Amino acid sequence: NKPTQNYIRPCYFLIPSRGTPLSRLLCNCDEVSAGLASADTIFALSSGHGRCGVAVVRVSGPASVTSLRSMAGLTGSLPPPRKALLRSITDPLTREVLDRGLVLWFPAPHSFTGEDSVEFHIHGGPAVITAVLEALGSVPGMRPAEAGEFTRRAFQAGKLGLTEVEGLGDLIHAETEAQRRLALRQMSGELGHLYQDWSNKLKRCLAYVEAFIDFSEDELIEDGVLNQVDRVVCNLQTEMEQHLKDKRKGERLRSGVQVVIAGATNAGKSSLLNSICQRPAAIVSPIAGTTRDVVETALDIGGFPVLLIDTAGLRDSLDVVEREGVRRARERVEQADLTLVVVDCSNLPIDTQQAAAFLQEHLKSVMSTQKQNNCLLVLNKTDLLPEEQRQNLDMELRQVSGLPPACLISCHSNEGLQDFLTALHGNPLVSTVIYCNRISSIKIMKCDTIFAIY
Repeated sequence: NKPTQNYIRPCYFLIPSRGTPLSRLLCNCDEVSAGLASADTIFALSSGHGRCGVAVVRVSGPASVTSLRSMAGLTGSLPPPRKALLRSITDPLTREVLDRGLVLWFPAPHSFTGEDSVEFHIHGGPAVITAVLEALGSVPGMRPAEAGEFTRRAFQAGKLGLTEVEGLGDLIHAETEAQRRLALRQMSGELGHLYQDWSNKLKRCLAYVEAFIDFSEDELIEDGVLNQVDRVVCNLQTEMEQHLKDKRKGERLRSGVQVVIAGATNAGKSSLLNSICQRPAAIVSPIAGTTRDVVETALDIGGFPVLLIDTAGLRDSLDVVEREGVRRARERVEQADLTLVVVDCSNLPIDTQQAAAFLQEHLKSVMSTQKQNNCLLVLNKTDLLPEEQRQNLDMELRQVSGLPPACLISCHSNEGLQDFLTALHGNPLVSTVIYCNRISSIKIMKCDTIFAIY
């Protein structure tokens, strides 16, 4: 029953990217799609570059119909929506046949961008693709698309949310199975639904508070409304804090877990790197201090991206270059998600109990106490130990408390390497990230953003 002059209708401001028409700068929610109709018609190669059997050229905008008629030779009615039609693709100016392929028509709003769209499925040779793109550029009102412009238009038309746009980008760049699964979940709107639920709860709480302020004197508000709002807000705060305490799982899934190989000189760090990569990624030499810089290799271990980093041997040196390599190595150890501390078994004491004490002291020289929780001991050169000593050492280390998990391997004979990879894949840090149920938080993206002002 409030006076109508006290009610302000929500208005939406579109913060534009460069080149956005003035007609789209200020519009309400119903006018966003109408504003897209005045935009330029864009075209681009939507499939990957390089030679392939089939390439897809996408066109979106009001002049899509013109390009379809002029290049596919359609003089009558348009083809049925979303139905492939085999036609000769011709140059609209010279009428030269460029290729023979499929054309598809997607009328607005039932398209990826929400606009009229056309797809040309042509042969994937570079000459064919270049000719078709040049022909599209000769059609009046058409221009090449900017990077990500199709997705930006889909966002502006309400076809995709911000989290779905991020998921689409991650899906396109996914290289491992775990990345694909997470990106597909986010693209399906799982993260967006969670954020939307939080937004709805906050709006409901805001409405209760405003109603209490405006109508409390009229005794039209139930008792305990403010207490109910307080409980909901506290629960939301707890839920958001728990959501953010994911130990950067989403970031690790995108860029990969940083696994640093560290240890003393000549322990076999570079040999371990080469054994895991199955190629000579690092120089291996009996001369101590061969590796002086950081060597990085991206791997797919168990469907999860891993950035494997080999470092210089940790020791005191008078060489200026080697000292810099040691400094970088210690810096990478402190930044690592997981550290593989490589130890030469031939340098361990024969007594197994003394060997355990030796390893504990060695860990202190390699990393800080806090980082030892994310550590895996790799005892290399087991081929130099007698079988009985190797078995006793393995049994003793399993019983020692306060010592990270240890793997006995030989990079020379590859003995124990498969067990080491299994332990690496099953490490709590890696496995938790691979099978995490929580999707990563949204990144800041360069695109047009809609703000609601009440």
